[in-house]
Amino acid sequence: MIWIGFGALALLAAGLVLLPLAMRNSPVLTDDDSVPLILVDQLDEVQRDLDRGLIASEEASAAQLEIKRRILARSRRIAEPAAMRAGEGRLAIIALAFIAPAFAFGFYAVNGSPGLASQTYAERRFQRAEEQRIAELTETLRGRLLADPSGGATDGWMLLGQSYMRLRLFADAANAFEVVVQRDDANSAIWSLLAEALINAEAGIVTPNAQIAIEKAIELDARNPAAIFYEAVSLQQIGDASAAYDLLIGRLETADDFAPWMEAFVGEANRISESIGKPEVRMSDYASGGRGGPTAADIAAAQAMSGEDRAAFIRSMVERLASRLESQPEDLDGWLRLANAYSVIGERNEAIAAYVRARALLGDVPENDSRRVQIENGLKKLGN
Repeated sequence: MIWIGFGALALLAAGLVLLPLAMRNSPVLTDDDSVPLILVDQLDEVQRDLDRGLIASEEASAAQLEIKRRILARSRRIAEPAAMRAGEGRLAIIALAFIAPAFAFGFYAVNGSPGLASQTYAERRFQRAEEQRIAELTETLRGRLLADPSGGATDGWMLLGQSYMRLRLFADAANAFEVVVQRDDANSAIWSLLAEALINAEAGIVTPNAQIAIEKAIELDARNPAAIFYEAVSLQQIGDASAAYDLLIGRLETADDFAPWMEAFVGEANRISESIGKPEVRMSDYASGGRGGPTAADIAAAQAMSGEDRAAFIRSMVERLASRLESQPEDLDGWLRLANAYSVIGERNEAIAAYVRARALLGDVPENDSRRVQIENGLKKLGN
C-alpha cells in the first residue's frame, strides 16, 4: 500500500507541473500584447492634439516619430524567436516532472524502510500520554526535593536526573546531578552521569565543566567505562585521535569479561581507526572467548559438552591466551587470568609459572592493590 500511495503522490506532483504547459495556448493578456496597444493609443492622442491646435506641427512630428520608433523596437523584440521563447525550459520542466519522482523512489528504496510497520495512532497517543505522565511525576519529584529542608535524599535527586535524561532535558538533568556530586557520598558513576548530561546538553561538545566531571570520575575510579569513553571523546575534540584510540583499546584490554559497554568502545575505536590508520578491532578480540581465558561462565557452558569436547574447548581458550601473552608480556591482568585458567584445568606447574610472571610485574602497583593478594593466595593454594 505504501508504494501505491507514493505512486499517487508522484502522479499528482507531475500533473501539477505539467498542467501549465498543457494550458499554454489559452488566451492570456501579456506584456507583449498590452504595450504596443498603449503606444498606438499615444500616437492617436498626439494626432488629436495637433488637430485641435494644442501643439505645433514640429512638436507633433517629433512626438509621433519617437512613438513610432518605440513601436518598431517593440515589434522587433516580439518577433525574435517567439516560438523558441515560448518553449524555453519546457523540455527541462517535463524531464524534471518525471526524473524527480523516479529519484525519490530510488532513494527511498535504498535508504528508506518501506517494510517497517507504521506506528498506529493509538500507539502514538499512548506514547505521548506516557511521556506526559513521566514529565508530571518528574516535576512533582523536583518540587518535593526542593521543599525538603534537609536538601532532599540523594536517591531522589538521582531519580530526578535520570528522569530528565529520559525526557532529553539534559540541562535539567545536569542540574540534578550537580546537587548529588556536591555530597560526600558522590562516587565515580555519579560524576560520569553529570559529564554525560553536560555533553548532551551541548550537542556532544565536551565543555570545561564536563571535562572537570570526567577527570573527577576517573580520579575516583580509573576503570569507569563511561568516564573513559567521554575522555576519549574529549581527546578527539582537541585533535588527539591517536590518544583517544589508545585509551579505548587500553580499557578493552583490561576487561575481565564481556560487558555491554564494550560494544560502544569497539565501535568508537573502529571509527577513529579509519582516520589515523590504526587496525580495526573486533568484539571477539576482547570478549572472554577471544581473550582465551575461560571464566566461570565459560566453564558452566562447557558442562553441556562431552568430557572430551569440554577439555578441548577449555584447552583451546587457554592456549589462545597464553599465545597472546607471549607477544604482550607486560599484561599483568592477562597473566592472572592465565594462572587462574591453568588452575581450573589442573595444570599446577603452568599455573605457578603464570603467577610468578604476574608477581614480577607488580613493581609500580600500590601495596593495597587487590592483585597482590590474589597472586599470593593463588600461590599458597598451589603449595608454592
